[in-house]
Amino acid sequence: MPSSEAPFADAGLVLERYQWIRDRRPAAEFPATSIHAPDLSHLADEFDAFVLDAFGVLNVGANAVPGAAARVGQLQSAGKRVIVLTNGASFEVDRALKNLARLGFLFGPDQLVASRAGAFAALQAFPRSMRWGVAAAEGSRIDLMPADAVALADEPGLYHQVDGIVLLSSLEWTDARQELLVAALGNRPRPVVVANPDLVAPRETGLSLQPGHYAHDVRERTGVEPEFYGKPYPAVFEIVRERLGAIADTPERIAMVGDTLHTDILGGAAAGWRTVLVTDFGLLRGRDIAADIRATGIVPHFVVNRP
Repeated sequence: MPSSEAPFADAGLVLERYQWIRDRRPAAEFPATSIHAPDLSHLADEFDAFVLDAFGVLNVGANAVPGAAARVGQLQSAGKRVIVLTNGASFEVDRALKNLARLGFLFGPDQLVASRAGAFAALQAFPRSMRWGVAAAEGSRIDLMPADAVALADEPGLYHQVDGIVLLSSLEWTDARQELLVAALGNRPRPVVVANPDLVAPRETGLSLQPGHYAHDVRERTGVEPEFYGKPYPAVFEIVRERLGAIADTPERIAMVGDTLHTDILGGAAAGWRTVLVTDFGLLRGRDIAADIRATGIVPHFVVNRP
């Protein structure tokens, strides 16, 4: 069965795990302190562009964050450029846009950047003769990958036959499949490309494991160094910069808005943008935010309760 439930007692252990792998993530500079505000409407004059995480900012699992759709509409009506930057890599942009529209968010294709875009672009640097085994979900459309790809399931031989691994989705990944992967890579190391660096994602009933969790497990058990694409790593931020055009020339007028310190806030700061932590709906909901900021040393420019 899918190993989708995170084996962490609470978000505090997730933060400890993120701290454990901190040296594998980009370096960044942070402000000395954070400014608190109720929501993003109070920051509208500070920014020309808002780059929004999805999970924990726009939605929690299959449900919209209360008031988030109205806030996005308010920012757009005020002439702000709004782009969604998500580490959700399971599905292509069209499907992701339809899911957001069902929740009341109206975005065009140029307003959503998913981490799978960075991973797919990276595959083009490898020899075209390579065959990739992909951790994917039903509907992930691996046929759209710019490479020869096959979905990894429960056939052990396939794990040994492919020339590289792409961790695209953990929705249907299982402990048994992870063991097959670790055994195959331990026997013959190969490239591992990770389309979603997150360890966990907030759902209605708790936290679900994400591809980043499995990638670090691979590293620690086989010595294979995965290549990560998605927040906080730079490739997806470069894609957003291209979408922003001239706005990108004034990075202090760009807000990276997210619910996690080690992905959204660290990644936004590493990109040279100012950052906004949303506290009430994502990974850190119900926690002592000031204590978590002190413990991690990752300081957002602003802290808001809700979008």
